[in-house]
Amino acid sequence: MNRDDRPSGRVCPRDFFSVSEHVKHLEPPQLQAFELAFSNWKDAAKRVDSARARLRMWLIFLLLRHTGARLGEILSLDDTRAFDRERSLVRLGGAERVREVPLPDEVFREIDDVLEGPAGCGARGDFFQVDPGYFRRICYARGKECGLPRDLAGPQVLRNTRAVEMLRTGVPITVVKEVLGQSSLNLTAAFQQFSPGDVTSIMQRAVRRKTSARNAFVGHVTGVVRDSVMAEVVIETRSGQRLSAVITVDSLRNLKIEPGVPVAATVKAPLVNVVASEGAPVAASARNRLRATILRVTESPVLAEVLGRTEDGSDVCALISMDSARELDLKPGDRAEFWFKALSVVLNTV
Repeated sequence: MNRDDRPSGRVCPRDFFSVSEHVKHLEPPQLQAFELAFSNWKDAAKRVDSARARLRMWLIFLLLRHTGARLGEILSLDDTRAFDRERSLVRLGGAERVREVPLPDEVFREIDDVLEGPAGCGARGDFFQVDPGYFRRICYARGKECGLPRDLAGPQVLRNTRAVEMLRTGVPITVVKEVLGQSSLNLTAAFQQFSPGDVTSIMQRAVRRKTSARNAFVGHVTGVVRDSVMAEVVIETRSGQRLSAVITVDSLRNLKIEPGVPVAATVKAPLVNVVASEGAPVAASARNRLRATILRVTESPVLAEVLGRTEDGSDVCALISMDSARELDLKPGDRAEFWFKALSVVLNTV
């Protein structure tokens, strides 16, 4: 199952938006250079006490870089309770509004190894509680080493950079708001601006997607049943249509699929069968059966493309043999069912 097997024509904001000139952030090469300067400085420590102090600064930097949190939030973390090992996330915010922010697995492992190792011994509970002014000075020094001006080497810039990074990878702006812990969407909107030309391009792509999308269904996971090798995932689309997919447990784990997660389900047209709604019931093993109105049947000497539309406006397409097409004798306006097996469904996170 591949994350990049997404429906063609998908409108992705990262292709269009610009960042307000008032929002100071780092572009990817600058961020990479800044992170490398921090890492090299951490590794250059020669004394044990210096190595431990630099490790603390390094972990604070990693948390700022990957969560978009405020410096004060990181420095006030209780490291004995803030981290969830099973889900590789950190809990931020006050008691009234706690938010959970996932971390990359490799970053979480590095933080966990330090906290559980010699460097964390004797400092658990307040490992991250350092002077904010001192941490800022460390940031400015590392920024200078990699050629960043002072105003691009502070904690707020890391917060802004993470917000822009999430938006560029397609994370919805409302989700970015929650990750950052912002009280208003107006604050988050500064990170993503669209020119009139951008708006036109996005809408043109959205219209093209509506007319060309094939066998792509977006919804939320409502159930997962698994054994040691395979898992059945039940999805409910926005219109209430339920679909089933069978994937490997490894794919389930890699995609982090669980109830409530949004997913896109795609099925190739040759894997879809068409059954006329009229006539005697047909016994079959296909779990997924979509009722649709035939829009058109396009014939060739060998194959026929049958295109239908479900009640919620989703298009579904099947490629069948010409012999089958002649036998079905479907015409625009006829009702039919499009069947496909759960094993034919490919799941993608969205």
